[in-house]
Amino acid sequence: MENTMDITAHMHQLGQQARAAARAMARADTATRNRALSLIADAIERDADLLRAANARDLEAAQAAGLAPALMDRLALSSAAIATMVAGLRQIVALPDPVGEISNMKVRPSGIQVGQMRVPLGVIGIIYEARPNVTVDAAGLCIKSGNAAILRGGSEAIHCNRALATLVAEGLVGAGLPQAAVQVVDTVDRAAVGALITMPQYVDVIVPRGGKGLIARLMAEATVPMIKHLDGICHVYIDDKADIDKALAIAFNAKCHRYGTCNTMETLLVARGIAPTVLPRLAELYATKDVELRADPEAFAILAGYPHLVAATEEDWSTEYLAPILAIKVVAGIDEAMDHIDAYSSKHTESIITEDHSGAMRFLREVDSASVMINASTRFADGFEYGLGAEIGISNDKLHARGPVGLEGLTSLKYVVFGHGEVRN
Repeated sequence: MENTMDITAHMHQLGQQARAAARAMARADTATRNRALSLIADAIERDADLLRAANARDLEAAQAAGLAPALMDRLALSSAAIATMVAGLRQIVALPDPVGEISNMKVRPSGIQVGQMRVPLGVIGIIYEARPNVTVDAAGLCIKSGNAAILRGGSEAIHCNRALATLVAEGLVGAGLPQAAVQVVDTVDRAAVGALITMPQYVDVIVPRGGKGLIARLMAEATVPMIKHLDGICHVYIDDKADIDKALAIAFNAKCHRYGTCNTMETLLVARGIAPTVLPRLAELYATKDVELRADPEAFAILAGYPHLVAATEEDWSTEYLAPILAIKVVAGIDEAMDHIDAYSSKHTESIITEDHSGAMRFLREVDSASVMINASTRFADGFEYGLGAEIGISNDKLHARGPVGLEGLTSLKYVVFGHGEVRN
């Protein structure tokens, strides 16, 4: 494909094939779709060495190109990551099939029965950077939910994505489903993204997974609806009624478990009454990982002498670092903490550490984010951890889907009516 016109024509061909495949996927029964998922899982296990070799080629090229450390982390496909992909597929197999489920049945005075049936969205376009595991997660969730998918992974993962695409196609065909039910765009040309997000005649929804630059571009250019989140500015608030041991473990894990993920804590809020006790002990933990602390004046005074201490600026409160950097602010209590979250959060994930039940329940009710937690690390905001099998993305929008998007998020509802010959008077 040498020019934009060729790419556009190619993408429209993929769209036509996906639309035809979507009808077949919607017709397929649960056993057939599960069979495809099991075959894909088996193929990934069988060809794990080939996947690691393809990933090594991607990593070598990415390192030579100077890819950022956070993206290098997302690109790496370890043996554990391959095992997690396989486990995710098998967990999806075990999940109830939402397609065709009828709910909210009511008998109306006219005699008709009215309910709602859960149905696939149709064709889903997924655009993502680095993470080759998204190829499998997205394919698995789309297959189980009766959708067709067009996957456009980042150029940095092209070798691994091609290898995974072959295994997904093998599983689909082996189960008697159309190979075009999951298509991986086999070009690194950015024009493919522009075509995919402007094909509403073929694509029903776009799910972008990537950095702010990618999401901002899609928000400006897409004519297809999106399920998205722009960034993950996640907060942990340590209340003055917190259990210190829980607070230390959670605040350390939320920041240091992985730096390059959207559910990593970026700002730590600490109640004034507990700050002199908890902050020095946390600083000792963060020092073991060389985490830079960007502190407000109160926290700065408490942490004087910490080797990686910097005065926070206004910009720090609204920054997603994806790096060993943490903003810290001392607040009067829960109200100031929630005010800060309301002002700076990206509405992704927030957690309160407290033993005060009434305060914790206030936090749940009043904090307006897709995931709100009590005494747990923000790193749990993940489809696999929530029992969804895997996630196709995380949404901090309020319409259709919110939080980790699993099977139900890839379906919609239509009204169904059962009559017995009734006519309207």
